[in-house]
Amino acid sequence: PAETPEGQACGLVKNLALMATISVGSMSGPIIEFLEEWGLESLEENAHSSTLTTKVFVNGVWMGVHRDPTNLIETLKKLRRKDDVHPEVSIVRDIRERELRLYTDPGRVCRPLFIVEDQHLVLQKRHVRWLNQGSTDDGEEYKWQHLTKSGVIELLDAEEEETVMICMTPEDLEYSRLVAQGIMPSREKVREEKEREREIEKKKEKSKRREISPDPEDKDPSMRKKPMNEASQPHLWTHCE
Repeated sequence: PAETPEGQACGLVKNLALMATISVGSMSGPIIEFLEEWGLESLEENAHSSTLTTKVFVNGVWMGVHRDPTNLIETLKKLRRKDDVHPEVSIVRDIRERELRLYTDPGRVCRPLFIVEDQHLVLQKRHVRWLNQGSTDDGEEYKWQHLTKSGVIELLDAEEEETVMICMTPEDLEYSRLVAQGIMPSREKVREEKEREREIEKKKEKSKRREISPDPEDKDPSMRKKPMNEASQPHLWTHCE
């Protein structure tokens, strides 16, 4: 979401992606209250405990420890995708250090990513149609923020990005699904099939797009290269650009 040019302006000029946002901050009180109700144990209670626990930090402050961090993180993410927890709250788990870090502070650069569940995009064609119309089929207002509130798009900062699996295109999802089924197609075949589907979609509705990122037909020499190892194991993606 952010970059700096090479040469004399390196470090002095910074470019921010159009869809990136800067967090404005939210109250940490509701998060702390939720943690206390959801099994957070104080430091005094576990001063001499030998049980492996995970440290919980909120905005850098050590609040306590938790015995089931996996369940806690899943619950927090579900609440964030339902808009019960502020969408800018960052949830970072460091398994090696046994730490869970939550951030609600302002000034963090966040970018939107499509949510992936069971190797499928949560985004559907109806969401794109509603955005173009500005309203749902029932006549209710539908804007960009409704994608976040309904769990279609998630805002991640740079630190949380390091803890998730992000695929670059929907073709990566298709490839992983086929490999998981025991089919070993080449990426070129998957890409060609997707190109044919894309051409059909363009003929039907030229205005619709599926990606937040630019159209793959626009060749960019600086774009990231994907590995072409056909024998690799399928990835369990969590988000898509």
